[in-house]
Amino acid sequence: MILSRILDHKKSELRRKQSRGYLSSMKTRIADQTAPLGFIQALETGTSSTAPALIAEVKKASPSQGLMRPEFKDRFDPVDIATQYENAGAHALSVLTDQEFFQGNLEFLTSVKKAVRLPALNKEFMVGEIQFYEARAYGADCVLLIVAGLDRIQLEDFFVLATELHLDVLIETHNEKELDTVLERVPQATLIGINNRDLKTFSTDLNVTERLAKRIPSDKLIVSESGIHKRDDVVRIVEAGAKAMLIGESLLRAQSIEVKIKELLPTAITSTEEPAGTRWV
Repeated sequence: MILSRILDHKKSELRRKQSRGYLSSMKTRIADQTAPLGFIQALETGTSSTAPALIAEVKKASPSQGLMRPEFKDRFDPVDIATQYENAGAHALSVLTDQEFFQGNLEFLTSVKKAVRLPALNKEFMVGEIQFYEARAYGADCVLLIVAGLDRIQLEDFFVLATELHLDVLIETHNEKELDTVLERVPQATLIGINNRDLKTFSTDLNVTERLAKRIPSDKLIVSESGIHKRDDVVRIVEAGAKAMLIGESLLRAQSIEVKIKELLPTAITSTEEPAGTRWV
């Protein structure tokens, strides 16, 4: 399974970072950072009864899809993409930083945070404590915990560590068992993600959001992830109870980011400058 391969590689990466000097450098960098922006707050402000808040993803490639756009092989500008998202009305960002499988980089996160005013999720596969210091040091406002890749103790401990570093936490689930684990072991969690992608086949099914959302208490903020491509999909997840959605592929593959966001969220605030997406060429 691709997740197992990613996690194994991630653990080997972290073994090379296990030194007091590296952790010390991250803590020094954190001291120079401004306070994180409120990721959850941005989503709560952006959602409505008819439209979820939008977390727009900055992603160069994926293991299943390859490059999001052919031209990314020669030119990938995360700041340009993030700026287009901001101008088109996104409420928050997700920035892929894994190098081996997604061709990401922590520097992408730093560059994006310097250029836009939106809070950002460090989209990474968290398997060790040092990654949380890295996320904070490079400018993240929120981190991701994937239940499928963690044991229960890690889930609890990592949530506490993230909170101590003043980071919001998005906890990602894929099925009933994972969701029950979150509700039982981390009841204080506010932001719960439902990933519609099957980790074995990589196919997507919005029925996953519809099924799991029914089990989530009303005081939680549900984020539907993956498989959201058209307005009907947005209506479907809102009716299921989602208050936010995380979208990458359909935005990045669109001819115009601004037009695509307006299609998904007709009430989105769009820029009066040149239409976003025209710079793909």
